[in-house]
Amino acid sequence: MTAFILVSGMFTGTHIWQDTVARLTAAGSEVHTVALTGLDGPRAAGDGAVDLETHIADVLAVVDSVVGAAGGAEGRRIVLVGHDYGIHPAVGAADRRAEHIERIVYLDSGLPRDGVPALAAVPDQSLRDRLARTPGTAGADGTPGLLPPPALDEWPRWGSTAGVPDAALDRLTALAAPQPLGTLLQPLRLTGAVAPVPTTGVLCTGNGTSIELMQMLVRLGDPALRPLTDPRVTFFELPTGHWPMLSCPAELTDVLLRAAAGEGHRLEPVDDEEGPGHLRPFLMDVPDVPRERHGNVDLYLPDAGEPRPAVVFVHGGPVPADARPTPRDWPGLTGYARCVAGDGAVGVLLDHRLHDLGDYERAAADVAAAVELARADPRVDGDRIALWFFSGGGLIAADWLDESPAWLRCLAATYPVLAPLPNWGLSETRLRPVRAVANAGDLPIVLTRVGLEMPELAATVEEFLAEAKDRGADVEVIDVPNGHHGFETIDVTDESRAAVRHAMRTVLGHAFGTGTEPGTGAGTP
Repeated sequence: MTAFILVSGMFTGTHIWQDTVARLTAAGSEVHTVALTGLDGPRAAGDGAVDLETHIADVLAVVDSVVGAAGGAEGRRIVLVGHDYGIHPAVGAADRRAEHIERIVYLDSGLPRDGVPALAAVPDQSLRDRLARTPGTAGADGTPGLLPPPALDEWPRWGSTAGVPDAALDRLTALAAPQPLGTLLQPLRLTGAVAPVPTTGVLCTGNGTSIELMQMLVRLGDPALRPLTDPRVTFFELPTGHWPMLSCPAELTDVLLRAAAGEGHRLEPVDDEEGPGHLRPFLMDVPDVPRERHGNVDLYLPDAGEPRPAVVFVHGGPVPADARPTPRDWPGLTGYARCVAGDGAVGVLLDHRLHDLGDYERAAADVAAAVELARADPRVDGDRIALWFFSGGGLIAADWLDESPAWLRCLAATYPVLAPLPNWGLSETRLRPVRAVANAGDLPIVLTRVGLEMPELAATVEEFLAEAKDRGADVEVIDVPNGHHGFETIDVTDESRAAVRHAMRTVLGHAFGTGTEPGTGAGTP
């Protein structure tokens, strides 16, 4: 028999699993919920002395009870489910009882790591920064204090409430308890014993994560994500927000039963021969033009005797700080920069410091500094600049949409992210192109939209276009119906080439002030 042990997340208790428990029990499973100290029960007062080890002990007590009742592990298949913060005590307990755990289910949660506190997985960036600087109000004995539970309208800061009925959200708020800060600040300690235990990730797409997005991140070559391609790791998606036990308990029950049976999608490892998609060749031949490196900025120079317009290319992210090569050496981006130089403008590529979702402000500062460096170069016409944003770098476009200087002749975006996803924890950021487009005025905007985009990213583009239409913004959309995110190196087709040429001509036309740039040195098929 399968025995499910369910561990709830921040501010919540066993009550959150009520419908899921009933459905799993009806399906013939044994089900146990873990009452986390200081969180369970209506308006629990909590205890400032409670930390992550306290909650690991709570989970261990239930695991040991299940094993003891069965007279040992024989015949019991324990599936440990951790939602949100709950995955940290769940994994901590599994590390100490790995021989008894059949599978761990990560329910719309982060990936706990040895030595890293649960605070690192809190989505609200401003809260993370604040607690890291001043870790709560200490009690008389010097222990950390309590984090107040969210008010009714504050839950979206902790994850999307999409699909949660109003009555369920009211009850969630009424029963929410303060989170002991020690549970967030104490580092998780793992021995490594948990590593071989099979795992399943249940991704809630309404909260901003999907299997396709995880596959894309794996293809970027981040070593930390390589274990996700292990055959013992499976994935499911649920088209809902962060609380599926409240929004779709029937669907969640089905997924948990299938996960226990070892079903689910498996991510594809990076092909060592082909390499990651972003490091494959650009889809067109590109001219060989001079490149100069100035700190974190590269200039690709045309054969010209007078100052020329410049196009500044802004890569996406977050990109791990130790990723090599860095984005300014990725073939897709260098291909664009060389094509621009071949058409008579200066191509500008930079490495900005978007290594984590909390890095957007400094990445935006890096972009602004690169623009000024380019404008100050005597080979650049500082009054004719275009900015071109890609993927996650799209949020940085907000500053330039909000206040467009006279010298900015065009703003382009290719498969961009134009609003923070719900689980990015950027509720207080000003970097929201979907809002900033209201102030774009007559700035020409060239948007390349891919037809096979990840739904959560495509939704931000459609929201942007709807707002742009309402505000009368000057937007030209170039569609690539059969293109994926990063199509320039993975969808090498005539359709893709035509889209790149179209975008290049349009952007350069605005930069040169001709409407459409005559002639094209943007490579050949």
